[in-house]
Amino acid sequence: MGSGIGLWGQLWDCGISCSSVWGCGACYGGIGSVAVVWGCGVRYGGVRLVVAVWGVWGLIRGYRVSYGGVGSVMGCREAGVVGVGFEAAGGSRRVLGVSVGMLGGKLGSGSGLGVLDFDFEKLCSISLSHINVYACLVCGKYFQGRGLKSHAYIHSVQFSHHVFLNLHTLKFYCLPDNYEIIDSSLEDITYVLKPTFTTQQISNLDKQAKLSRAYDGTTYLPGIVGLNNIKANDYANAVLQALSNVPPLRNYFLEEDNYKNIKRPPGDIMFLLVQRFGELMRKLWNPRNFKAHVSPHEMLQAVVLCSKKNFQITKQGDGVDFLSWFLNALHSALGGTKKKKKTIVTDVFQGSMRIFTKKLPHPDLPAEEKAQLLQNAEYQETMVESTFMYLTLDLPTAPLYKDEKEQLIIPQVPLFSILAKFNGATEKEYKTYKENFLKRFQLTRLPPYLIFCIKRFTKNNFFVEKNPTIVNFPITNVDLREYLSEEVQAVHTHTTYDLIANIVHDGKPSEGSYRIHVLHHGTGKWYELQDLQVTDILPQMITLSEAYIQIWKRREEDETNQQGA
Repeated sequence: MGSGIGLWGQLWDCGISCSSVWGCGACYGGIGSVAVVWGCGVRYGGVRLVVAVWGVWGLIRGYRVSYGGVGSVMGCREAGVVGVGFEAAGGSRRVLGVSVGMLGGKLGSGSGLGVLDFDFEKLCSISLSHINVYACLVCGKYFQGRGLKSHAYIHSVQFSHHVFLNLHTLKFYCLPDNYEIIDSSLEDITYVLKPTFTTQQISNLDKQAKLSRAYDGTTYLPGIVGLNNIKANDYANAVLQALSNVPPLRNYFLEEDNYKNIKRPPGDIMFLLVQRFGELMRKLWNPRNFKAHVSPHEMLQAVVLCSKKNFQITKQGDGVDFLSWFLNALHSALGGTKKKKKTIVTDVFQGSMRIFTKKLPHPDLPAEEKAQLLQNAEYQETMVESTFMYLTLDLPTAPLYKDEKEQLIIPQVPLFSILAKFNGATEKEYKTYKENFLKRFQLTRLPPYLIFCIKRFTKNNFFVEKNPTIVNFPITNVDLREYLSEEVQAVHTHTTYDLIANIVHDGKPSEGSYRIHVLHHGTGKWYELQDLQVTDILPQMITLSEAYIQIWKRREEDETNQQGA
């Protein structure tokens, strides 16, 4: 706390104490030279201080405001100073001074950071244009332009809202005076709009166990953040949450320099998917958010556009269909191809397998004719090498009849039973409209992150049916070595996997909802996320759910199991 020199002043400390001070109390960031101050007492460790904002001559009145129950100083308008007080993510109280020139109360007494929400599409609220859009820092609305007769200019004159942020250049302007405001204390606002991460910060993300405090006072773990369900997009929310907790994929998209220079053909809209996914990753992992949840509005708008409305915000979709399309669309937008050119998506998720196929004669043919056909080359077994992004696991048929208590039996099956499909020996018949085939599969390469999709839904001409079978699985130490062909087993030194994400489908096929269990690497704890709801969960409870999509992480030699099970 610094004191002014040679000035007698008076201090009224919120009506609690009255005394004379030499010069006038404390000063943050400026030189204290204030004649008379009506201020607010703010306690730091039990010591009451008066905050004098950016020393100026004249009378300064401080207005005490409360954000989420936290007292701070705001206002200070009479002498050409505007202070915006808020509690930062770290919990320390600060005063942000917008004091360039004689701004003189341009934000107004009704302003607050709580109205700012940068998750929505950057469109002017009047013209719906996305060109040259500004955010009003008083009411949070978006307006186009800054010049005379522009929507932002008219808004500033009509409502006396004077401070605007350009959403593209991240510069602040005062309207209608039309000059730029340069002040380092406004960096908190621009950081929420466009978070950035250094290489060191990214490398430490999986070691952080510290809670962050949002501007509204709620605490959250970066990365374990709720996503808003706009109407019926919980299927997409669950998939996006799962992918955001895959460290290599997350780290790639947290650093915009990794992909911003990728060249795409003129008029290509698919790269919008990459940009929006990167923005969403940075918001989910931002330790300085204004609130403890994120709206995926811009991300989903890009999904609707790029998928040609196959996936929508207002209509429930299938999580596996969305995951498959999204991974392939990301791979393509990043410049990847089916065979040669790889991307971060294929580096993380792509494995390979051998598919053995044998054509079967029609079952109604006589035995002699079947025997003759089996001698033809067309009916001999063929083998092809194929890549995969995820493995589809087939469930046994659900029971049709009720038990003696008139209740349907919910069967259970071990994970290793449905994994037997890929041991190279198990054959399964696949029927088409005209022909039947026998197929068997054997894995030849395991990716760093393996995705299982448990086939719960079957479609026919009339309806979609859901299989409620519970899959019993351990959440750690799943060894997949036996599913590799013998000649490649020696090459794979690491074949043990641990679960890091589990997407669950609850309810009926058409009316159900999605939720996800994710492992927080920093704490080793599991959390359940369903749209905006975030709760911790015991690992033992995860295996009781109707798992639909799972992401498993390959354990490296120097890694130890940190999960709580």
